[in-house]
Amino acid sequence: MRTVFMGTPDFAVPVLDAMIKAGHEVGYVITQPDKARNRGKQVQFTPVKKLAAANGIPVLQPQKIRNSPETLEILKEYAPDIIVVVAYGQILQKEILELPKYGCVNVHASLLPKLRGASPIQHAILVGEEKSGVTIMQMGEGMDTGDMLTRVSTPVGHKNGEELHDELSQLGARLLVDTLVLIEEGMVTPEPQDDSLSTYAGMITKADGKIDFEKSPVQIERQIRAFDPWPGAYCSLGERTMKVWKAEVTGKAADAAKGTVIDVSGDGIDVCCGGGVLRITELQMPGKKRVTVDAFLRGNKIEKGTILV
Repeated sequence: MRTVFMGTPDFAVPVLDAMIKAGHEVGYVITQPDKARNRGKQVQFTPVKKLAAANGIPVLQPQKIRNSPETLEILKEYAPDIIVVVAYGQILQKEILELPKYGCVNVHASLLPKLRGASPIQHAILVGEEKSGVTIMQMGEGMDTGDMLTRVSTPVGHKNGEELHDELSQLGARLLVDTLVLIEEGMVTPEPQDDSLSTYAGMITKADGKIDFEKSPVQIERQIRAFDPWPGAYCSLGERTMKVWKAEVTGKAADAAKGTVIDVSGDGIDVCCGGGVLRITELQMPGKKRVTVDAFLRGNKIEKGTILV
């Protein structure tokens, strides 16, 4: 089919790659404007733009697509059969949604109607979902409210945010290519979402990584996994910020003040928190690499009774 692809981050790259390899004509890629990143403030291409450029696909980067008549005219002239949207990062106007023969479809990283919004992968872990997955959705003017076309699921298990992200991006790529065939052959039946079952996963900020030791060990352990690699879960050890990358729920009870270190060994740092004990097993101090607690204790010391906040 004649397609246009809209996407920006790493999650979208496997989908575009799969479309190219499946032989679809990708006339244009639309992605967010380039930004200055890292300490050197060098302007970098978005991950999607890098792949498009490597494949000789024209790239459009409107600052605001809703205020870009030039982009709309280019799309009208190209007349795509379908537009595929994956984590593009901007809201599309009605004129674009209705322009292609088969409309616009979105690859969303949740089992809709659960976890609509910007951060479904992290929130699937945060709220303790047993399953996550990908939904291919017909786009409308609402936020992730369109009819569902196809879905695929996978267990969340003990995966962290990075692991679930990478798995879902690959699942989404395969599902999208299969779904395009079904759409073209008229073999897909749109299924309306049940709004009464919907949940929302809003934007994540760095502040969301702050550990609150009033929460239960289960909640904190999920937070640590959900926010790996970004923004990372963290707390204060004295005047320094300590990132916590791995932890275990011990099942033990404790009556010390929340955030109190009650045991330290090579197996981990046991911390009293709401309703039990969390064992920290991998951490990172400012300017240092991620290390196991066993490796950390070879050159550092944490006393019992230390309070983490």
